[in-house]
Amino acid sequence: MKIKNNPDSAQLIIGPALAVDTLIFTIREGKLNVLLIKIGSGPYQGKWALPGGIVPINETLDEAARNILEKKAGLKGVYMEQLYTFSGVARDVRGRMVSVAYFALVDSDQFALKTMDYYTDIQWRALDHLPRMAFDHKEIIQYGFARLQAKIEYTNIAYGLLPAEFTLSELQAVYEIILERALDKRNFRKKILALGIVQTAKGLRRGGVSRPAQLYRFTQRSLMLAQIL
Repeated sequence: MKIKNNPDSAQLIIGPALAVDTLIFTIREGKLNVLLIKIGSGPYQGKWALPGGIVPINETLDEAARNILEKKAGLKGVYMEQLYTFSGVARDVRGRMVSVAYFALVDSDQFALKTMDYYTDIQWRALDHLPRMAFDHKEIIQYGFARLQAKIEYTNIAYGLLPAEFTLSELQAVYEIILERALDKRNFRKKILALGIVQTAKGLRRGGVSRPAQLYRFTQRSLMLAQIL
């Protein structure tokens, strides 16, 4: 569009493009994973990236993030929140691009991933073994991981990584994987039960050599404050 600086001149102003990138965490085989797509063409061909894209003119940021995640990954009905705006001037070799990143936690067993023509593969990849990344997406992942480590201590956000019913040992394992440290079993269980964010469910977890374990469920599967650690 043309912006008049004074009555006698006009200047064509080309602003940066606006994109959204979605950072989705899950736990698989005892490790924190992120969802990545492998780019199939263009200057970043062969590199991996977070699912993302340009924000359409008729969509809000939230709508664009949800639609991109559903269309590019097959994930629908996932709670997401804005993480940060990344605006480095050289973050994309194709031109000036500002990206608003979103992040979420999911139980990957509940979703079937899908691919598109734009990319050749989609995978869950362990956070400690990331492939060659496009753009500044490694920085986005690192920023999101730091946010997750902080947020899990004062909210019930761990619900997103667990099925509807789980044992307290499984819940504690989620915290230990994310925080990268061991927690005292007795103190953890005492605090979790005292907060009232979980309640007993019907049935027991059976299998293996251990005795059956009581199943629990979150009292609220939406974000709430809870000073857990």
